[in-house]
Amino acid sequence: QVQLVESGGDLVQPGGSLRLSCAASGSIKSILTMGWYRQAPGKERELVAGIAGAGTTNYLDSVKGRFTISRDNAKNTVYLQMNSLKVEDTAVYYCNVNGMLITGRPFSSWGQGTQVTVSS
Repeated sequence: QVQLVESGGDLVQPGGSLRLSCAASGSIKSILTMGWYRQAPGKERELVAGIAGAGTTNYLDSVKGRFTISRDNAKNTVYLQMNSLKVEDTAVYYCNVNGMLITGRPFSSWGQGTQVTVSS
């Protein structure tokens, strides 16, 4: 009922930048929170950054000052601008969107994942 399409993952050198995008579509009445998670090989999935409807944001300590999350409510899209990328940022990045359907039921949807590889 809600589909998420991610884009922007790539191979980049240390110190480089990438911008991830995640667009939500479907029977959406409202979106409450949007976020980006990542999962590196052999590690658990972790929250990288989140943004609430009012624009309140939170970040993983290791990305503070380097990553910026933003959202375009008109387009139901969330972005993650990643600067000064490090090798340890290498992971599959997933977006997560939580909100309400037109039916009045809540939803929580995940994107398919986009690979970010930081390597020289």
